[in-house]
Amino acid sequence: MTTALDALGSAYMRLAVEQGIDPALMHRVAVIGAGTLDSLPHNGAVVTLLAVCGSTHRESYLDIVMVAIVGALLGLIAVIGLGTAFGSF
Repeated sequence: MTTALDALGSAYMRLAVEQGIDPALMHRVAVIGAGTLDSLPHNGAVVTLLAVCGSTHRESYLDIVMVAIVGALLGLIAVIGLGTAFGSF
């Protein structure tokens, strides 16, 4: 996320101001979105987790998807909905 925001942060900030989006809300959405990338199969944490548990990607990836991606998407929907309705606090 740091690399992406270093490269594109000023453009995103300009778009946020033009669209009337609170920068704090935009940051929260970016953090949640970046967190889903941590569940990709080649991530070292996922590989280590599966090795420690004695499991394979095939056996466990549906569980990882449900926890890391579906959970994050539900949270993202809630943050966007609440941020749109009430603004950022």
